[in-house]
Amino acid sequence: MKILVAVKRVVDPNVNVVVKNDGTGIDLTNAKMAVNPFCEIGIEEALRIRDAGLADEVVAVAVGIEKCQEQIRVCLALGADRGIHVVTEEELEPLNIAKILKAVYEKEEPGIMIFGKQSIDGDNGQTGQMFAQLTNLPQATFASELTIDGDQATVIREVDGGLQTIKVSMPMVLTTDLRLNTPRFASLPNIMKAKRKPIDQTTPEELGVTVRSHTETLDVSPPPGRQAGVRVGNVDELVEKLRNEAKVIA
Repeated sequence: MKILVAVKRVVDPNVNVVVKNDGTGIDLTNAKMAVNPFCEIGIEEALRIRDAGLADEVVAVAVGIEKCQEQIRVCLALGADRGIHVVTEEELEPLNIAKILKAVYEKEEPGIMIFGKQSIDGDNGQTGQMFAQLTNLPQATFASELTIDGDQATVIREVDGGLQTIKVSMPMVLTTDLRLNTPRFASLPNIMKAKRKPIDQTTPEELGVTVRSHTETLDVSPPPGRQAGVRVGNVDELVEKLRNEAKVIA
């Protein structure tokens, strides 16, 4: 069985993002970029499935600019067998990405297609579900535990009311939640090996996908700054401020 994992290039979560002066987006000049954390969890889960002898190959696929190869190489250093890079300079919406990945899926025919439940930049949480609809595959979203038995998978999902256990047949779509696993670190030997692993390049046009924009960004602005806190001398003063200024207690 082959496992395909969608990965996204995002600003490193430890970096403070800066909005462009004209309000058209985020200034990525010299910004440190990384693999989306939820996508890293997807790579880790795929590697664990392969290491357990339940899969033969793990493929990392990214859609985006030329520099996305850096994030694919990170996945290869973690242990993925090869990469696929769909090169485009367009800023794509989730639906466009889902259509492109559908075309990749039809060529690769994996048993499991793994997505992070969301990216930390757009924060949409839509691509995996849209992909499942386009391919008519069963989906298990927000997964915190996965067990595979033959062509059936048991998935524990994190939902608003707690946990939900479902069974789905493969091929299937899985989106990863935070508690599914803890991603490994890349070892130095694997980093060196990653330089020799293949990355296949293609374009949306070669895949037969027409990219169309359905939304327009009107303005991007940073959130309002937080006011500085104050020191209080004693508990009575704290209670007084909570009651009369913050009005959070009666």
